[in-house]
Amino acid sequence: MVTNTMVEIAQRKEPAAKDSRHPAQVKDSGIDRLFITCVYVLLITFLAVVLLPLIYIVASSFSSPNAVSSGRVWLWPVDFSIRGYEVALSNPQIVTGFLNSLFYTVVGTLVSVTLTIAIAYPLSRKDFFGRNVITAFIVFTMIFAGGLIPTYLVVQKLGLLDTRWALIVPGAIGVWQVIIARAYLRHSIPDSLYEAAEIDGAGSLRVLWSIVLPLAKPMIAVVALMYAIGQWNSYFEALLYLKSDELYPLQLVLRNVVILNTQSGSQNIASLLERQQLADLLKYSLIVISTVPVLLIYPFVARYFTKGMMIGAIKG
Repeated sequence: MVTNTMVEIAQRKEPAAKDSRHPAQVKDSGIDRLFITCVYVLLITFLAVVLLPLIYIVASSFSSPNAVSSGRVWLWPVDFSIRGYEVALSNPQIVTGFLNSLFYTVVGTLVSVTLTIAIAYPLSRKDFFGRNVITAFIVFTMIFAGGLIPTYLVVQKLGLLDTRWALIVPGAIGVWQVIIARAYLRHSIPDSLYEAAEIDGAGSLRVLWSIVLPLAKPMIAVVALMYAIGQWNSYFEALLYLKSDELYPLQLVLRNVVILNTQSGSQNIASLLERQQLADLLKYSLIVISTVPVLLIYPFVARYFTKGMMIGAIKG
């Protein structure tokens, strides 16, 4: 009797135990479902706004000049052709401009990241005298700039006109990047590490090299990506400071190529029409050529990008 009673009690309690292992899900209210729907609609809309032009550019770059000029290309290549890339890559100016932009991007990013960390590291230390005053002066330059003409005169007096350093030195330090680096070093690296390093006899440079830089990889990746994209897309500075064709970056070379292909002269109508169609095709091919390097760089820093951009976020 006792055994049967215990079995019956266990059978009665089993559904309750099963329910405790599988709690009932809380159903979303109508307002919550409406909110989630609106969020998805907005995200899909933003994705379409960003993605559709990119697809159109790539499709146009692999289409024939006639199809591009006639507007028959939408989201898929029409009369598949790689003539635009053949013409673009056969131009020695484009190859030279690509190498120049690569040089400006690599060297400029190294210089900018080095100077940014050199400024942000002492400003992030609480024992650095006058750090708040210096930070205020740095932020002041972001709000009130010197202007185009004074900047040009400074570059001229330094003898940087028509040199490679004209695209590297004047804009080597970005105030926003300094603020990001300072905030990261101040809040993400505990003071106990600095104190332990000082007890072990490590100097400031040793602490920077052995402790700060290894722990600041996410921030360095984000700052480097910002500087690299800015250097790669640099256009106005090259137009302002450079005069020699062999120093032009890719963006300025692409502008000149497109303009030269659209200039009219003493040619017949058929030749002018062909040049116009080729110019329309070159626009899309050159956009793809100038965009590919940035797309190749991003996957290597993508894992650091989200972590680095969450500086100052609330942590639970």
